Amino acid sequence: MRFFTEKSIETLKSQFFDLIDTESGVFHYQDVIKTMLHTIQKILELEEVTIYISQAWKNQVSIRLSTNANKIQIGQSSLSNEWIGLVKTVDFSPTDIRFKDYQVLIPLCKSEEVLGVLCLKGNQSYINPSNQDWFEQFAIVCTSFVQKAQELYKIVMEEKRYKQLFRVNEKFHSTMDMEAVLGEIIYTLQEEYPSFTYYLMLSHDNDNHSELPIKDLEYDSENIAAMEAYLTGTIQMEDSLTERRSVLYAPLKGKQGVYGVLQVIAPDTLTFPSNEVEFIKLLANTAGSALENAQLYQQSKRLIADLQLINETSHRLNSNLRLTETMSYMTEQIVQSFDAEEVCFVLVSPDLKPISVLAGSTPFFETDDSMVYVYYVVERLKKEKDSIFMGDVEIKLDKDMKRYRSIMAVPMVQSGLIKGLALVMHREPYHFSFETFKLLQSLIHHSTLAFTNSMLREELEKMVVTDHLTKLYSRNYLDTQVHESLVEDQQGTFLLIDIDNFKCVNDKFGHQVGDEILIQVAEIIKSNIRDSDIGARWGGEELAVYLPRIPLDAGISIANRLVDKVRELSKPSITISCGVSYWNVDNPDNFTNLFKRADTALYVAKDTGKDRVVVQEKLPSL
Repeated sequence: MRFFTEKSIETLKSQFFDLIDTESGVFHYQDVIKTMLHTIQKILELEEVTIYISQAWKNQVSIRLSTNANKIQIGQSSLSNEWIGLVKTVDFSPTDIRFKDYQVLIPLCKSEEVLGVLCLKGNQSYINPSNQDWFEQFAIVCTSFVQKAQELYKIVMEEKRYKQLFRVNEKFHSTMDMEAVLGEIIYTLQEEYPSFTYYLMLSHDNDNHSELPIKDLEYDSENIAAMEAYLTGTIQMEDSLTERRSVLYAPLKGKQGVYGVLQVIAPDTLTFPSNEVEFIKLLANTAGSALENAQLYQQSKRLIADLQLINETSHRLNSNLRLTETMSYMTEQIVQSFDAEEVCFVLVSPDLKPISVLAGSTPFFETDDSMVYVYYVVERLKKEKDSIFMGDVEIKLDKDMKRYRSIMAVPMVQSGLIKGLALVMHREPYHFSFETFKLLQSLIHHSTLAFTNSMLREELEKMVVTDHLTKLYSRNYLDTQVHESLVEDQQGTFLLIDIDNFKCVNDKFGHQVGDEILIQVAEIIKSNIRDSDIGARWGGEELAVYLPRIPLDAGISIANRLVDKVRELSKPSITISCGVSYWNVDNPDNFTNLFKRADTALYVAKDTGKDRVVVQEKLPSL
């Protein structure tokens, strides 16, 4: 027959050569094979030409293309590679029922490896064993063409992949957003291997990436290969015959460490395709470097933010704030920066006993329930003499009390001595990270000097305006406050107090007891007036109280209460006399007249039996 000549072989070679267009820069493997089949069909005048391509890594055969339109859509075949291995020479009488329609099976062999099988269906008269030599040459030509097409396809795909890798690398280094880096990894893999399944197994917290296929890298019986890849920094494989899949674990490796593992699952595969491993490895390494850069960038941003917080806080605390303002500012900063629910500052004694919770702490620490946590933390501080960081605290509480599980406590140390502590709490367990704890330590360390200076400044100010013995205000301070009240307020009441027979007390019991009597009377005065009222030592055994914005009847009531309390509570028992004067906007006055009227009333009280209150509303005529 005219078909089975050397010229026909040359014609096939020539037409096959023309099929491969490399000048356009576009190479479509399936289009080339499809055209090859139609060329064979046309030249040999066949009814059908179908090609089966071996995929050893999937242990199966695919019908790549056929001139029969009904078979083009068959796609993957469940046929084993074993039957391809049996086709070593041209078979003119296929016995397998699946190939009963074909007259000849032509193996496409490369050395000992069978690339696939070409199946021909045509005129029985000339497709027979007598043409075997020609078909063997034909097989060599077709094998060579398919091999060259595959090699070109591989080159084109490699070029495409490396362009893709370059694009990914460029994208990775154009952003420092961890979310964007992780998303780009998944997008690239899905684009390159749409049939594969992927997971990013990260060694760090990944709560913010819920839409991506990300899971925690944990050690268990199912993750041994993943952990080995993470620990050794080398690619690991898992092949499963029962599940008919192959899994690759590629470490996401940077210069400073491994940040996770990329898990790639190839379905219907007995061994992972070796030609894909290198690309996935390069992608994983690129992703690892990008993750490292993004993580270092985020860390540097956090460090800068932490330094700014410490710097701004230190600057604000050194701007002569009052102690309460200092505490309020610090509380607000910690609540905002650390996402804390409760914050307090506690002063402690040299033997580490709680003295007081400073004003400016959160409102919870104004309640009695809060002291359970204060005493618990102080006891821990006594034992450990260091900062406390607890993620899940169990304290015995009444059922109605608020339970706080996350606790951080940092001592305020000045000159080697613990002056107090900062206590930060949240109801959720493990709410604070260790980085947050270290930042709190640094913040309190830089702020302790400002706390101490603020307390010392207020103590010094208090000493200047306070009588050393009685701890009442000084006369100068009282004078200043009364003058301001006469200008700013609508009314006020002035009390002048004298301890009756004080000289006799000194003579009988001694001056030390006399001092104790002064202290007792001062304490009674302080416990029976408001914080806004001013109790002062006027001089000697004379004391004074100014009640701003208090009407006369209320002032008289307070004066009588003081007289009664001194008589009841003093030891040894003593009495006081009290003179009262009053002013309001309808009867304006000056401080000199206010004092003189109270002084006159006091003398009347002492001359009329002592232990009483006398009111002098007007000065006597001269």
